[in-house]
Amino acid sequence: MTEDRPPKILSVGQCGFDGPAIKRQLRDGLNASVVDADGHDDALAVLGTQDFDLVLVNRIFDGTGEPGLDLIREVAGRGGPPVMMVSNYDDAQAAAEQAGGVRGFGKKQLGSPAVVEAVRSALPAG
Repeated sequence: MTEDRPPKILSVGQCGFDGPAIKRQLRDGLNASVVDADGHDDALAVLGTQDFDLVLVNRIFDGTGEPGLDLIREVAGRGGPPVMMVSNYDDAQAAAEQAGGVRGFGKKQLGSPAVVEAVRSALPAG
């Protein structure tokens, strides 16, 4: 993210309700551009062709059933953009941090200012 452009975020594995809610909240709260990916391989393909400021990873990918933690490990291990877990479970958030991700937010927080603040704090400084 730079001062002359809004943040660009990759959102991976969200369901048909949560994905649009996240996209709307981040667009409204941060003027963010949010790109969706269905699962692990799809996310890696998108990351290989576009630059992102943050990757949001669902605990379990809705479309594929894959664990999001594997993607967090891979992206963090490659030195990619910050990777944030989307989960209501504290143990999943802790596992994401141990895997090199940053503590995220839960779906129960959607609509609250805590979501925008969590994302803003994870974005690289412009």
